Amino acid sequence: MGKPTGFIEYSRKTATNRPPEERVKDWLEFTNYLPEDQIISQAARCMNCGTPFCHSGLMLNGMASGCPNHNTPPEWNDLVYRGLWQEAFKRLTKTNNFPEFTGRVCPALCEGACTAGLIDSPVTVKNIEYTIIERAFQEGWLQPQPPSRRTGKKVAIIGSGPSGLACADQLNKAGHWVTVFERADRIGGLLMYGIPNMKLDKEYVNRRVKLMTAEGVTFVTSTEVGKDYPANKLLEEFDAVVLCGGATKPRDLTVEGRNLGGIHYAVDFLKANTQSLLNSNHRDGQFISSKEKDVIVIGGGDTGTDCVGTALRHKCRSVTQFEIMPQLPLERGPHNPWPEYPRIFKIDYGQQEAAALQGTDPRQYCIVTKKFVGDEQGQVKEVHTVNVEWVKNTQGQFIPQEIAGSEKVWPAQLVLLAMGFTGPEDQLLNQLNLERDNRSNVKAEYGSFSTNIKGVFAAGDMRRGQSLVIWAINEGRGAARECDRYLMGSTKLL
Repeated sequence: MGKPTGFIEYSRKTATNRPPEERVKDWLEFTNYLPEDQIISQAARCMNCGTPFCHSGLMLNGMASGCPNHNTPPEWNDLVYRGLWQEAFKRLTKTNNFPEFTGRVCPALCEGACTAGLIDSPVTVKNIEYTIIERAFQEGWLQPQPPSRRTGKKVAIIGSGPSGLACADQLNKAGHWVTVFERADRIGGLLMYGIPNMKLDKEYVNRRVKLMTAEGVTFVTSTEVGKDYPANKLLEEFDAVVLCGGATKPRDLTVEGRNLGGIHYAVDFLKANTQSLLNSNHRDGQFISSKEKDVIVIGGGDTGTDCVGTALRHKCRSVTQFEIMPQLPLERGPHNPWPEYPRIFKIDYGQQEAAALQGTDPRQYCIVTKKFVGDEQGQVKEVHTVNVEWVKNTQGQFIPQEIAGSEKVWPAQLVLLAMGFTGPEDQLLNQLNLERDNRSNVKAEYGSFSTNIKGVFAAGDMRRGQSLVIWAINEGRGAARECDRYLMGSTKLL
């Protein structure tokens, strides 16, 4: 355990962000991470409690409590406190292939289930994780380690997001020849084009891809399997296939005026922005600009927040974010007890920046879009909304009910739809004749990850629906384990 009196002596400290007025002027990561001496003090707060929930990954009330990947913070927190950084790195990476990603973008489900949070503030697990892996890279502890032997088996992985990368990393360690197909021009999936550069600098994605390449993984970009590469060719040329293509079909908003110009899916807005940034620092103009526009973001999740932050960096005139749900409470409610993940009000980086520049939080709650109105050129100019209240119907379910007289017209020259995703795209799955579940995801049981086609596995968002990076890593590792078992008859993969 850490220091026996650590949680009494030290208060929780977390990484700080650069001032909003400063960081909106660039696309650099906005987080200032804690120095190592403070990280050691934070690690000392971990008590290695008798029944730790931080690595449980239990599903409680529809959400994971603790780390879905079963990372074990008490073990590496203790090692950090004792100054055993290399040992902490080895323990951390035993269960997590990519702490440099989760240490930056994970919502830290482990902290929500930390026992210290019962009476005080939880341990700063996420910041400690980040510091361990970055020190490992700086010290040169991460060097290419190709497998000592090859099995001769060939595996194709479709999609290079966190599930595909984790699966590839594990299967390569097992000695298989792994080829990762990615339809975009760069490897990384949502890590590359779904998360803006100021949250996850693409230097760190490329750093990991270079390491995996040196270890023997083959990456093929700008190749869409099912279109550029026939699906049946996969089954002929590879001994096994793992589908990690994500849930990339965005949810639409079918209201009057939806066909007007200036209304885009958030994913298209974010991808084009990052692609242009990396290609030319935005000099090529190949992105959807919000400069000097009134921007409406429809959707209150992380993607919506990323749209807010991106629009502000374009120097938009204003940005407003619509959320159909009510504002969350400031503290845990009676129906959200520990160790459930705390459903409480938070101000993320995009809202901080909007508040600093515009004077107020950009979020509007309990609001529904009724229609879009355009100008003479067919471009959106207005968004018409109405407020709602959530009431119980005859079945006891909460439903939104419009509030008479709450109608409002908002000026908008750019509307971004950030309402999540409905499932994977159809083309490849139809070609392979794969069975689907009732949400259109690939049907494959968690734990086995096998589809109705022999030798074809599925993992990540393509199997479970839109989710978190840590869940994707967990699924990629699990699918690799079962794929290895299928190829070799047994497996040593965790």
